[in-house]
Amino acid sequence: MSLAVLYSRARLGMDAPLVTIEVHLTNGLPAFTMVGLPETAVKEARDRVRSALLNSQFDFPDRRITVNMAPADLPKQGAQFDLAIALGILIASKQLPGDGIEGYEFFGELALSGELRPGPASLPAAIACTDAGRTLITSPSGAVEAALATGSDVRHASHLLQVTSHFRGHQALPQAHYQPPSAPPPAPDLADVKGQEGAKRALEIAAAGRHNLLYFGPPGTGKTLLASRLPGLLPPLTEQEALEVASVQSVCGLPLNWGYRPFRAPHHTASGVALIGGGSIPRPGEVTLAHRGVLFLDELAEFPRAALDVLREPLESGEVSIARAARQTTFPARFQLVAAMNPTPGGYSPDDPRSQRYSREQMQRYLARLSGPLLDRIDLHIEVPALPKEVLTQAAPGEPTAIVQQRVAQAWQRQLDRQGCANADLSGALLEQHCALSAANQHLLDTAMERLRLSARAYHRILRVARTVADLRGLAEIDKSALIEALNSRQLEKLLGSV
Repeated sequence: MSLAVLYSRARLGMDAPLVTIEVHLTNGLPAFTMVGLPETAVKEARDRVRSALLNSQFDFPDRRITVNMAPADLPKQGAQFDLAIALGILIASKQLPGDGIEGYEFFGELALSGELRPGPASLPAAIACTDAGRTLITSPSGAVEAALATGSDVRHASHLLQVTSHFRGHQALPQAHYQPPSAPPPAPDLADVKGQEGAKRALEIAAAGRHNLLYFGPPGTGKTLLASRLPGLLPPLTEQEALEVASVQSVCGLPLNWGYRPFRAPHHTASGVALIGGGSIPRPGEVTLAHRGVLFLDELAEFPRAALDVLREPLESGEVSIARAARQTTFPARFQLVAAMNPTPGGYSPDDPRSQRYSREQMQRYLARLSGPLLDRIDLHIEVPALPKEVLTQAAPGEPTAIVQQRVAQAWQRQLDRQGCANADLSGALLEQHCALSAANQHLLDTAMERLRLSARAYHRILRVARTVADLRGLAEIDKSALIEALNSRQLEKLLGSV
C-alpha cells in the first residue's frame, strides 16, 4: 500500500499538539499536494523536501503525492514537519521500511542538502512526545534542548541519511542526554549601591515575599541600579520552574538560560501587544518572557496608559489569555514587576524649583497615566531621594548581595513551610489565617486606610507586605512595627496628594 503515517508536533501557544502526517502516492500526473490548513512555510516544504531527497541520492516519486496533516482545523506553521514528510514519501514509495515508525515522532526542518535544522519549540514537543510514550528524532541542537524534558527519549541526527540508516538497522541514532548547566555568573552586587538604605530594604522585602515594587524619585538616584540587583536576591529556580522558563524560551526561539531567572526590560514605547502578546497566531509578550523572573519597566509614566492597563490581569492571575475567532491561547505570566519613574515630567519633586516650569495640570496629566487599579496591584511604592555628594563619595559599602540573599532565603522557607506559597500569593482563607492582626493593630490599619483612602485590594497588599516583614524578622505574628513598615511602603500616596 502506497500510504505512510507518521507523527510530528505543531505549535499552539505553550502546547505542542500532535499532528498526524499521512503521505499517499497514487498513479496520475505528477503533483505534490498538501492539505490540512498548512501555512506558507509548511507549503514551501514541497520544494525543500524534493531537493533534500534528490541531494541525498533518493528517487523522488514521479507520481501524484498527497500529504494530509491532521487534524485539519489546527493551523500548522513552521518548517518542523519537513523530516516527517520526507520520510513519509520514502516509506510510501518503498525506498525505506516503515517497521516501527509508529513509535517515533519527527521534528526538524530540512536544508536543500538534506541536513537537519532545529526549529523553535523543541522542548514543548519533547514534553508532549514523552507523555505520549514515543521517541523524538530531531536535529543535534534541538536535541540538547529537548533532552531537558524529564524521562524523554530523544535521538538526534544531523542529516536525513542518518535517519534512514537508523530505520534500516544499519546504525542507531545516538540518544541525547541532559547536560547539567554550568554555575550562573555572579549577579550584580547590592553593595555597589551607595546609600539608599530605605530603597534597599524595600528590595529585600520584595525579594522575600515576591512583591511588586515601584521606585520613584529624581534622575540619577539609583532606581535602575537597584532594580537590576533583584534577580540576585531571589531564591534559585526549582526544577519545575526552570523547565517552565526553558519552555517559554524554546517557544520564542531564544537561547536557553537554564536555571537563570529572566530579567526583561522593555522600552517605554512598547505597545500593549508587545507586553502581553498577540498576533493572528498568538505569540508570547514580555510578561510571558519574564515568567518566574522580573519584568522591569523603567520610566513607567512614559508608557502609554493603554499599554499599562493590560498588565492588570496578568499581575492578578499570573497568566495571559489571548482570544481569537478559532480558539483561545493561554500563556504563563507569573512575573515580579519592578518599575521606576520620575515624580514629575521634569524629573524632580513638585516642590523643587526646577519643576516650576510645569503647571499643576501638566503634573496631574503625567501621573494620571498610572491608573488606580494598576497602582493597587503594586505592593511597595518607595521614594528614592537624591543623595548628598558626601554619601556618594564617602559612604562605606553596604551589605553584599550574598548576606541579604541569606535572609531572603530564610524568610522564603518560612513561607513555604507555613502556607506553601509566597506571601504575595496569599488570598482568601490563607490570607485571613496567616495575616491576622491584634485589635490594636487592626485599629491602626483601619485608621490608615481611611486617611490614605486606600482600596480593599491595597488593604490586602499591606497585610501581605507586613507578613513578609515579620518573616524577615523571624516573627510568628505581625506586630506593630511590621505593620507600620508596611504602611510606610505606600509612599506614592503622598506624591499623588501633593499635585
